[in-house]
Formats: sequence, C-alpha cells, structure tokens
Amino acid sequence: MPTIDVDGLKFKFNDEIKTSKFDDWSFYRNQFSKMANGIKAVDIIVVENKTVYLVEVKDYRGRLREKSLDLATEIQIKVLSTLSAMIPASCNANDIDEKQFARQVCSSTKIRVVLHLEQSPSTSKLHPHIIYWSNLQQKLRKILKAVDPHPKVVNHSELHGLPWAVDP
Repeated sequence: MPTIDVDGLKFKFNDEIKTSKFDDWSFYRNQFSKMANGIKAVDIIVVENKTVYLVEVKDYRGRLREKSLDLATEIQIKVLSTLSAMIPASCNANDIDEKQFARQVCSSTKIRVVLHLEQSPSTSKLHPHIIYWSNLQQKLRKILKAVDPHPKVVNHSELHGLPWAVDP
C-alpha cells in the first residue's frame, strides 16, 4: 500500500491508485518553478479511474496560519500552477516516471480539487473552528468553478468518500 507523508500526515492509497508528491518532482523543482516568481504546487496528485485529484494539505494543529494571502487564493494559485505544469512535464520531464505520470494526468477526464485541512479543536463554543470549512468551500467553488465546481475540504476523520485513508 503506497504511503505519502505530508507534514506528518500519512496518506495511504490502494495499489491500483497512482499517486505522486508533486512538489518533490525534479521537473517542478529544477525546470518549471524557475520560469517565474509565484509558481507553486499542490502537495499530492492522485489518478484513479481517469479522475485526477489535486490535493493540498494544510495542518494547523498547534499553530496558526501565518501567511497574509487568503487560503482560498493560495489553493487557487497552487491548482493553476500544477495544472499548467502537466502538459510541459508530459513532453519535457527528464524523469521518465514523471513524464508518464503527467501523461496520465493529461488523459484524465475529470479533475477534483481537495483541501485536506487539519485544525486544533477550539475552546470557544461560539467559534469552534479557526477556519470555517463551509465558508472556505464556498470561496473555492467560486474561484475554481472552471476546474472543479465541487471542491472538497476534508480532514483525516471526514474524507467524504475519497479513495484513500489518512493517519494523523
């Protein structure tokens, strides 16, 4: 069972699912990201049955978000940069595995965006979450509508039918 570790969270996938930690690709690090400032990457790309999942992981357990950029906008930039990298990677990646994986992504028929968000429980009954999922999901729907009209915001205990498991 393939496992990908992102910030201490262990994502576990069935053997038939293709996965890759995209921000570790040599094509992304050594070629694509150097094209311009502001190019970012999602953490994990998953391909299952012609569906590609672009997964960004944020773990705010025990710490607060420090970036001034709105979280939804950050996800948007990462999704668009990752998608922009797939066609050139499918043609020009030096690593044959990266090239083949990018070709699988490009031949997919459906794109899903997933934000895996872990937060510490709040002590406030009035404000039980620091980042409200419903507000964030609504923002993501608006700004990513052309890519995925139904992006998901999940955590390790609420995966909403996604084809993997996560150990916190």
